[in-house]
Amino acid sequence: MGYYWPEGMLLETEENRYYLQNEETLQSAMRIGQILEGRALLCDYDHNLVVDMGCCRGIIPREEGALGIKEQTVRDIAIISRVNKSVCFLITAIEHDEAGAPRPILSRRAAQLRCRSEYIDHLTPGEIIPARVTHLESFGCFVDIGCGLPSLISIDQISVSRISHPRDRFACGDFLRAAVKCIDRQTGRIYMTEKELLGSWEENAALFEPGQTVTGLVRSIEDYGIFVELTPNLAGLAEYKEGVSVGDRATVFIKSINPERMKIKLVLIDSYKDFSA
Repeated sequence: MGYYWPEGMLLETEENRYYLQNEETLQSAMRIGQILEGRALLCDYDHNLVVDMGCCRGIIPREEGALGIKEQTVRDIAIISRVNKSVCFLITAIEHDEAGAPRPILSRRAAQLRCRSEYIDHLTPGEIIPARVTHLESFGCFVDIGCGLPSLISIDQISVSRISHPRDRFACGDFLRAAVKCIDRQTGRIYMTEKELLGSWEENAALFEPGQTVTGLVRSIEDYGIFVELTPNLAGLAEYKEGVSVGDRATVFIKSINPERMKIKLVLIDSYKDFSA
């Protein structure tokens, strides 16, 4: 079982460019069922997508714009939001305009159906797969795990150390590798995790020793102390101090490391704004 890549990863590949050369190569792609990518130029009044295919422009009819539109389980925003972004598709027909130029009819839905049946339905917990960040919410990070099909990395699965929002780790468009956390077979929803790929608490703690002075990032400020991230999967607690803000760089002294309780005590020496971030 090979990957079905997140949208945007095929667009500039040599294979994709080859099939978008001319009508002959488009016919070949349609014949063999090759999944291709182009950039959505616009969404018309009827919510059909016009796609730049290099040698011509193709049309993705509204009901073929995303899996779930035809079934009325997905809103049209799933189509509208693709404008100026990569979209995957299968060529279902090649029509011609009045001048005889090709005007391919495309289906993103068909590409997604194949991705689901041949790839996503066969994933198992623990598998590490490519993903692309599509949007961020306070509760988690939505990712494309293949042909535009979505999954969620909840905020508690992004890292062990506390973060205030997924934007502390990711930005829209980021490519990453994530692990399948669990699969709801009733709904078909897949939930992902990234924190296991950043190493265990013990592995990260082994990089440090009591008595060291190091730099970190202030991740959260509570009444009882300040959490400073030393690595993406490791944070320690320093006593509360005035004038410190979330996002500051901090110089800290490592007072103690307690592997049994998975706790690190820090002394905050100094903090400053990181204008390079």
